[in-house]
Amino acid sequence: MTATNLADLYDLPPLDLAALRARLDQGFDQAPGGGGPDRHTCWLTTINADGSPHVTAVGALWVDGAFWFETGAGTRKGRNVVRDSRCALAVALREYDVIVDGTVARVTDPAVVAARAADWAAGGWPCEVDASGTALTAPFSAPSAGSPPWQVYRIDATAVTALQTVEPGGATRWVL
Repeated sequence: MTATNLADLYDLPPLDLAALRARLDQGFDQAPGGGGPDRHTCWLTTINADGSPHVTAVGALWVDGAFWFETGAGTRKGRNVVRDSRCALAVALREYDVIVDGTVARVTDPAVVAARAADWAAGGWPCEVDASGTALTAPFSAPSAGSPPWQVYRIDATAVTALQTVEPGGATRWVL
């Protein structure tokens, strides 16, 4: 792993990746009124077939040292990650603005899918594992997720950039 201090210009030390991970481990609420100016929104960027970026909000989780999201196979982001697994996910927390560059992998292990369903349900989205055991269903989801079933995806980070938004500040990029 290499770390680059992006705040040398301001004589600030590099950020501590362990502290950033500890903050992410605390979780963040994506429900209205739960954070940020009104909530924390995760923005997923995937790559369209023509090479242009596609950015969309997703209901992501940080669990087991990785970001997770769900979407329908027919959505643009769903089609994009099948064709090209490279992506980026960004979220603004109170203490940090975070960008994770990485690759996406669909998760089909029934135990892992069930664990993520439980995590999303604990956060207020009443999803459950579908009859296949490898995808999710619920009475509703974001319109951008498409119709159920929704596949579960894990982002394996290749790089992380964080800007500390509280004192003393700082900015660091880690290539993993």
